[in-house]
This record gives sequence, structure tokens and C-alpha cells, in this order.
Amino acid sequence: MSNRRMKSIMMLCGWLLAMFAVQAQSDSSTRHEFTVQQAVEYARKHNVQVKNALLNLQIQKQTNRDITSAALPQVSANIGVTDYLKIPTSLIPGEVFGQPAGTYIPVQFGTKYNANGGITLNQLLFDGQVFIGLQARATSLDFQQKNAEVTEEMIKANIHKIYYQLAVSKTQIELLDANIARLTKLQSDAGELYKNGFAEKLDIDKVSVQLANLQTEKTKALNSISVGYIGLKTLMGMPVKDTLVLTDRITDDQVKSGILADTGYAYNNRKEYQYLSLGRKLNEFNIRRYKLAYLPTLSFNASYSKNAQRNDFSFFKGGSKYPWFTTSYIGLSLSIPIFDGFAKDARIRKAKLEMQQTDNQLDNLRLTIDSEVETAKINFSSALATMDFQKRNMQLAENVYSQTKKKFEAGTGSNTEINAAQTDLVTAQTNYINALYNAIIARVDYLKATGKL
Repeated sequence: MSNRRMKSIMMLCGWLLAMFAVQAQSDSSTRHEFTVQQAVEYARKHNVQVKNALLNLQIQKQTNRDITSAALPQVSANIGVTDYLKIPTSLIPGEVFGQPAGTYIPVQFGTKYNANGGITLNQLLFDGQVFIGLQARATSLDFQQKNAEVTEEMIKANIHKIYYQLAVSKTQIELLDANIARLTKLQSDAGELYKNGFAEKLDIDKVSVQLANLQTEKTKALNSISVGYIGLKTLMGMPVKDTLVLTDRITDDQVKSGILADTGYAYNNRKEYQYLSLGRKLNEFNIRRYKLAYLPTLSFNASYSKNAQRNDFSFFKGGSKYPWFTTSYIGLSLSIPIFDGFAKDARIRKAKLEMQQTDNQLDNLRLTIDSEVETAKINFSSALATMDFQKRNMQLAENVYSQTKKKFEAGTGSNTEINAAQTDLVTAQTNYINALYNAIIARVDYLKATGKL
């Protein structure tokens, strides 16, 4: 077989392998068609920050179980076997057996083998700190749940912004395509006029330059959109190889949609405020817990055990020759704190200072919310006015271009005029798209500031 034929076969095999790889990759990807709400729901299940916040909730549940265990009976069992290789020796004063004073007689007591087994019960009857811990369980769960909601709210706001920006990009591409189509037609018309001697080569070149600029702008816009999709997928926790299709479209009427008519808002509508308020409640539990540490603790305990002594290993034999001896008791234990070096007083003072910090944070958050709402309202109103102005300006530029084109086609207008009209139209469209972008961001910021996103 010739080398050329061998190379051809190897190239064919390589091409087939590449095709199979591409097909396998496409088969492993998933297509998603999402509204903005569906995108938010997907992020709630797949975004790493949200998943970790929800895991914190599960961790708190296990912590609560640990706290509850302190109020439940504590039962333990023990089994032991001892083989005395050398039985311990004790000394008995000699005078007990008539020996001189100051002498001792060594004796060995016990058996070679000893076994014991028992079960012990301890039940806490009263402990102020445990009592408060049990009361705080529900608030601790709410605190972690609210932390997860704060994280979700942050992710939700960012998803809205990126999603709607990508949705507006569809309008941007449509406008660019329309402009490219117009310039392509104008380039063709200018070419015909040049052939017939009614235009200069310079006129065609000017249109070609504008067309190339627009095609470059479209390429840049498409690249920017592709990067935006990657960012949105990453934020949502979606594999980059998956296909994401945005089904919502955004218009200036949807952006306006009358949300500024409702100017009322409440601090408690903000997840951050709810989260901090629960933190303050936990501070109160801490203070109460440390105060109750001054009270005595009371517990009940009981034990039941068996033990046996043998000179041979016969613990598994029964009958009166092999007895097991029983020991059992019940009791109450009262622990009274007297002096701890002012440790409890320090803990109480620390908890009170921490609550003051939380109060300061709540005061500052109220000021921040007021500021954010007013700023977002002003920015949104300004963005809407700018968007309306730029839309009218774009419509006017379209009319100017249309009239200039008619004059050019009738032979009463110059190429310079139509090029200027085209440039003004592209500028007006770009300004409108930017205004629409800004209005969307301002809308999301306003809804988030008022806690209504």
C-alpha cells in the first residue's frame, strides 16, 4: 500500500473520529427555553451560592438536634473483664495478728478474673441555658432560611439584569440587520448609478466603508451577546455546553408598566432587613441564656450493674456456684454556681454589646433602604424619560433617512446627504438601545430597593 493511500485513509479516520466527537458533544448538551422566571427557578436549584445557603439550613437543623439531645435521656452501657496476671497485694498491720507493732503482713485479696456490666441513665431536669437553646431552635432555622433568601434575592436581581439585557440585544441585532440591508441596497443602487455615469466611485466607497463598519459592529455585538450568555449560564449554575434560549422579549412599554405609581414600601419587604431582625432576636436569646446560667442545674441519674469474681474464666456458666452480684441506685444531682470569676457577667455584657451592634446595623439599613429607594426612583424616572426621548429621536432619524433616500433615488439628493442620514440613524438607534438597557437596569434596581422584585 502506497504512502499516499495510507495518509488518505488516516485522514479519513481522523475526520470520522472528529465527527463522532462533535456528535457526542452535541448529544450530551441540553436545550433550555426559559422565561426570566424559569431562569430564576433554575438558579435556585443549581447556583452554588444558593445551594450552600440551603445546606447551611440543613446544618442548622442538625445543630438543633444536637441542642435537643441535651434535654433527652442519656443512656450508656459498659462491659468489662479483668484478668489479674498478678493479684494486687495489700499490707495489714502485724499487731492485728499478734505481731510486733510496726510490722506488716502482705496478703492478697480478690480473684484472678473479674467481670462487670451495667447500664447508666442521666436525665437533665433543669438547665436554664438548655431551656433557652430549645426556645431558640425555630428562630435559628428562620435565620438560616432568611440567609438563603437574601442570597437568592441577590442572584435573582443579577439574572433579571443579564436576561433582559440579552433580550434587548435581539432588538439591537434586528436594527443592525435592517441597517445592513439598507446599506447593501444603497451600495447596489450607487453601483448602478456609477455604471450609468450619475455617481462617482467615491460614493460607492463611502457606502462600502459604512457597510463594513456596521458588519463589524454586528460581529462585536454578537460576541458580546455570546459572552453574556456564558455569564448568565454561570450565574444560573448551568453547564456552558448547554443551549439556552430566552423566550421573553422586552419593549419600552413593558419597562414602563406603571410601577412608579405605587410609591409605598416597607422596610420589612427587604430580605436583608428580615434577616437582620432575626439576628437581633437571636441576640436576645443569648442574653437570656447567659442570665439563666446563674440558676442551679438539676439532673436525675440511675444505674444498674452486675459483677462477678472468679478464679477461673467461667462467667458464662450459671447456677448458684457461679453467682453475679447486683448493684443499683437512683439519685438527684443539684449543681449550684457560686463564683466563676465573673465569666457569666462578661458573657452577658458581650451579648448586650452585640445586640447594640445589631440595632446600629438595623438603623443604618433603614437609612440605606430610604436612600436606595429614592435614588432608584429618580434614576428610573430619568431612564424612562431618556428612553422615550431616544425612541422619538430614532423614529425621527428613520423618517429623515427615508425622505433623503427618496430624494436620492429621484436624483434630487446627494450621496453626502444620504450618508449623513444613515450615520444619524445608526447613532439614534444606538442611543435608543443604550437607553433601553439603562431603563431595564433602573427598573430592576427600583424593584429590588422596594423589595418587590
